[in-house]
Amino acid sequence: MRYGFAIDQRTCIGCHACTVACKVEHNVPVGKFRTWVKYVEKGEYPTTTREMGVMRCNHCTDAPCVKACPTQALFIRDDGIVDFDNERCIGCKTCMQACPYDAIYIDDDTHTAAKCNFCAHRIDNGLEPACVQVCPTQSIWMGDIDDPTSGISKFLSITPVNVRTPEQGTRPNVYYVGADQTVLDPLAAPVQDTYLWANADPLRLETAKELPGDPVSGARLTYNTEHARPWGWRVWTYLWTKSIAAGALLLGALLLLMTMDRSTLVTTVAPVVTEVFLMVTAVLLVWDLKRPDRFWFLLNPAMINRRSWLAIGGIFLTIGAAVGGLWFLAGLATNLEMGDFSTALKVLAWIAVPAAVMVAGYTAFLFGQAEGRDLWQSPVLFWHLQAQAIMVGAGALLLLTPVFQPDDGTVAWLSWALVVGVVAHLLITAVEFGGKHATRNAEVAAHAITSGRYSRTFWFGSVLLSLVGGVLALATGLGAASGLAVLAGLLVQPALLLHERVFVMAGQDPPLS
Repeated sequence: MRYGFAIDQRTCIGCHACTVACKVEHNVPVGKFRTWVKYVEKGEYPTTTREMGVMRCNHCTDAPCVKACPTQALFIRDDGIVDFDNERCIGCKTCMQACPYDAIYIDDDTHTAAKCNFCAHRIDNGLEPACVQVCPTQSIWMGDIDDPTSGISKFLSITPVNVRTPEQGTRPNVYYVGADQTVLDPLAAPVQDTYLWANADPLRLETAKELPGDPVSGARLTYNTEHARPWGWRVWTYLWTKSIAAGALLLGALLLLMTMDRSTLVTTVAPVVTEVFLMVTAVLLVWDLKRPDRFWFLLNPAMINRRSWLAIGGIFLTIGAAVGGLWFLAGLATNLEMGDFSTALKVLAWIAVPAAVMVAGYTAFLFGQAEGRDLWQSPVLFWHLQAQAIMVGAGALLLLTPVFQPDDGTVAWLSWALVVGVVAHLLITAVEFGGKHATRNAEVAAHAITSGRYSRTFWFGSVLLSLVGGVLALATGLGAASGLAVLAGLLVQPALLLHERVFVMAGQDPPLS
């Protein structure tokens, strides 16, 4: 059994009865929509035409929002309906990033995610969804697509249909009949100045000039919902703080294993840096939740979704914190001559290496589950995160060398590590942003970074600061004054923070509806 919709745009008159019925049925807050009508106009006056499309959750067979939700608040029922339980939602907004259809919003009253749920409560009582019942032209069909005797199944068998963004592989169960491609393709019709009855939201106006559009029809968006970025400064700052924590853990462990250095910087300071920045990371993550009072749901094995990389990432952060804490205690005991903990330190260092790699790299898989953000689907993102962790982790430890004064060999080692991190970071950045992109969505986002609204921040902030930091660290590695390496360690911190800022923002800019 698989419930689905078929929307006949040939007969739809754009009356918004479905929108109103949905808002009334579910008490949807003002400014939010579970179903809405999108308008696109083509041509020039007086020969313009208006195209329409009813937008909503696509109740995907392979629903990316269900996979990404860390607390199983989103789930697929036995009848194929993608439903949600707002009592389990923590408001992390990961589902909003995973949805390629811009169908999920945060309810202003409950501060939890919500969307079209096929009026599941009505279905369970033998009723049609509210939108189907009120449609005056019977343009919305619903039923069991797997049942060859159902009306919708027969309708689909004799009617050519389209779906939205089929390249995402979600196998959507909302089918469009007679819908114009400029309506279904969110990049084909940028907004110009305003909508018909409302002001276009600022982000759509910001991004309009960077969308490819349809040069033949001159299609333009004249009515749609607000397109906002679910993730903001807390997320890109978290990427930076997590990189410092992972880098300090990794480089401290490698220093301990590869050299004879047992200085305070290695035995106690490196794990302290890890612990402090993991704590800041945790604060940022909880702060970004719309329901921070429910953060403990992520600690409940019965609630977490073991397919969600947000939930898995929490486990890796916990492991990293545990390893760093034990390492600090062993190092402190050694420095206080409370016993010989050299073997324990060595064992912990071996454990710290894979722990640090996963603390740095799990975000690649988390962002990989954000099916709506094609820029983040980079196959080299995991390795990029490792390079970034080495760059800023080395930088953080170099900043502390004037205080804890390790020997010159350790300073040189960290300087070379910073150089390696910078070179790898810049090379992978060139591949991610300058290479060929699999989708137009990713291409639009990358162009905004390298040549569009973010280009100054990218070139003069991220790239230039990284280069200067790398050169200064190289000079120290070749024998120059250690003060240059300290300055390098300082410069790479804002360089990465600015990089993460444009990466997170630009990835969310291309519209999905």
